[in-house]
Amino acid sequence: MAGNSKRAGAVRKAGSKKGAQVGTGGHSRKALRGKGPTPKAEDRTYHPAHQRKIAAEKRAATAQRRPGAPGGRGAGRKGAGAAEVVAGRNSVLEALRAEMPAEGIYLASRLESDDRTQEILEIAHERSLPMFEASRLDLDRITDGAVHQGVAMKVPPYDYRDTEDLLDVAAAAGEPPLIVALDNVTDPRNLGAVLRSGGAFGAHGVLVPERRAAGVTASAWKVSAGAAARVPVARATNLARELAELKKAGCFVVGLDAGGDMPVGELAYATDPLVLVVGSEGKGLSRLVREACDAIVSIPIAATTESLNAAVAAGITLYEVARQRSAAS
Repeated sequence: MAGNSKRAGAVRKAGSKKGAQVGTGGHSRKALRGKGPTPKAEDRTYHPAHQRKIAAEKRAATAQRRPGAPGGRGAGRKGAGAAEVVAGRNSVLEALRAEMPAEGIYLASRLESDDRTQEILEIAHERSLPMFEASRLDLDRITDGAVHQGVAMKVPPYDYRDTEDLLDVAAAAGEPPLIVALDNVTDPRNLGAVLRSGGAFGAHGVLVPERRAAGVTASAWKVSAGAAARVPVARATNLARELAELKKAGCFVVGLDAGGDMPVGELAYATDPLVLVVGSEGKGLSRLVREACDAIVSIPIAATTESLNAAVAAGITLYEVARQRSAAS
């Protein structure tokens, strides 16, 4: 009947589960709210990419703890230059015999010993050098894939001196300075041979340019036969300008080149403070360096020989200087 408010079903009974709830509209708005950008696959803990990321981080942490790894034990010094690595049993043994400095010696796990490795261990023990055991994979990485035979040695960067230090060495010895300067010499083996001759004939040091010139590398150390530990090496930013400074300090500068003013047997200034400048076999002395010289001397050679190796020429001239100084004393 119309207007009958007591009609069954017109009003829900109180406490009905289907009754209206307070805040229903708020719940709907929350359901429609965005959840932000989808996380990357590697950030989702359930995703395989996340597992690969964790594994890679563990491998990197392990590599940092291995000998020779950047920041790990045996890492090369920063600053003056990069550390070098000598690889192979013969090379490491020769380097140790030549008194080459070492930051550490690396031996492969379960290394088969022989006479060379025994001597390496003996020298390392005498010099109290750090020893590290490394896997073959570590040695491959440390030596950059070179043939290492289970043995490698890390050599620190050479500590170059200033030119004034070479003059101080002569002053401490009470002798007129004798310095060998190398111009355009790019082979470190030539530098090593010059160091060996310099040590034999009383040179107080060797001067080399910073750029486009050989430095004291592992090769130079080995060829020097230990002289690199006794004859200091200085570096010059500009060789011609450094020669001019040495002349102001009272040294005579004599260049060694073909077609010189006099033969090496008549070398002037041998008993005076002397800088002997040696050029490369091919290019000889550069123009500015040649102009900085007080005199140019040459070594008489047979017509069938075009020129002498820079290290050989330096050795001959150093011998002549030593002979004249010995005769004058």
